[in-house]
Amino acid sequence: MKTRARTRRRWLPLLLLSIMPLGSTALAANDAEGRHVVPNAFGDTLIPATPQRVVTLYQGATDSAVALGITPAGVVDSWLEKPMYRYLRDALAGVEHVGLETQPNLEKVAWLDPDLIVATRFRHERVRPLLEKIAPTVATGTVFDFKATLALMAEATGRETRARELLQDWDDRVADFRQRIADKRGATWPQKAAVVRFKSDHVRIYSTGFAGSILRELGFEQPDSLHDQGWGMKLTSEENIPVMNADVIFVLLEPDDPAIAENYRHWTSHLLWQQLDAVRQERVFEVDAVDWIMGGGILAANAVLDDLYRHYGLDSHRGHATPAPDTQTGTRSSQAASAASCAGEPSVVSHTRDEEPGAC
Repeated sequence: MKTRARTRRRWLPLLLLSIMPLGSTALAANDAEGRHVVPNAFGDTLIPATPQRVVTLYQGATDSAVALGITPAGVVDSWLEKPMYRYLRDALAGVEHVGLETQPNLEKVAWLDPDLIVATRFRHERVRPLLEKIAPTVATGTVFDFKATLALMAEATGRETRARELLQDWDDRVADFRQRIADKRGATWPQKAAVVRFKSDHVRIYSTGFAGSILRELGFEQPDSLHDQGWGMKLTSEENIPVMNADVIFVLLEPDDPAIAENYRHWTSHLLWQQLDAVRQERVFEVDAVDWIMGGGILAANAVLDDLYRHYGLDSHRGHATPAPDTQTGTRSSQAASAASCAGEPSVVSHTRDEEPGAC
């Protein structure tokens, strides 16, 4: 074993310095062994028949792996609740960590000797050649499309049947929620929903991304101020509070951060905040940032839906949610501050059309 370890130490640096992509010969070889080509955001990737050692390089892929019954060989650190989100800890006990989603430790990835790497073009395009030298690598285009992530991972690992079951269950729940909320709210449905995250020195309001895509699928509409605004806006002045006007506001907090708590108190005590429709109608809900924007997979998506059943006092057809009155409330909170870096994000009011700046 020691000899093998010394040998690996010699070839790992050479591997990581090599940036030559896999040749076309690899794609044509080994068909007799049951390998198959999987189309993805990195092109067509030749995958082993049954990958056994999977490394996931973003949160949605890790969530999806657990949902499909896969125990990854390696995962990246979570954004909050370090080192891994609580809802995944039991399933990932003992799994190796390979650094940050934005900067995975490629030497450690190689040391794990994976036969499949699941990445995202949004995060990992620059290190793609190195990843492909380590192991067959598939990628999604974004970090928040949980259906695309689930489908890609299922195809790459031969778990299509399980993925279809998960997606059918999701579709059934979506249809059930849409029917129940339309029946309950009548003429007041659909509602315009704002997803707002308070940070220590500013506020973010999201229009796309993980939570936005779920709310849109469920029939919610965007506030008028957010149409054609890319990922959303970054607000640094209380004068921008009217931008958040909506029928319902979902507030993402990290309450263990005193600076964030103080900023939240400061903004919500402002007269303009008190005039928002959702505030006047007592439809401001504090929700878990891990579920709503960090988890990024089918398990987190179902947790978001559980929250909505509960907040709107609806009976879930699967019994996942506990009915509650349609009044202001809260759910389990996230802990610790985000480790994500949001370099390049506009500083006052963002109107960028770029993708949401990751999970941060």
